[in-house]
Amino acid sequence: MKTYSVKASDIKREWHVIDAGDEILGKVATRAATLLSGKHKPMFVRNMDVGDFVVIINAGKVRFTGKKAVQKMYYRHSQYPGGLKQVSLEKQMEQTPERVIEHAVKGMLPRNRLNASMMKRLRIFAGADHPYPKKISNV
Repeated sequence: MKTYSVKASDIKREWHVIDAGDEILGKVATRAATLLSGKHKPMFVRNMDVGDFVVIINAGKVRFTGKKAVQKMYYRHSQYPGGLKQVSLEKQMEQTPERVIEHAVKGMLPRNRLNASMMKRLRIFAGADHPYPKKISNV
């Protein structure tokens, strides 16, 4: 019996819609990362990008456990002296809730060459309207 090797022509990408309304951020991000990387498929291999497209809706209604909304901070630096910027999770959710989920999902994907191509297949919307196929995922 020969070992099956996945070819690019064998990859069939599906669309999954995840409703983040009243869901916990970590659970939504874990589900999205699994679908983006293709770990739910029997032909999963680490060296190829076999994942699906993921659309996350209602990003503005995602929940957090504990006091994360007040205590968790996001940091970035401009590479200039004194250029450290910080914003709390609560304020980030008011401004751009899509970035909160994007940051969580990106942290759960592997840090290799395939990361960028996986993130390109992630679409996040603060509301319930989106222009993509409407199939709701239960994976």
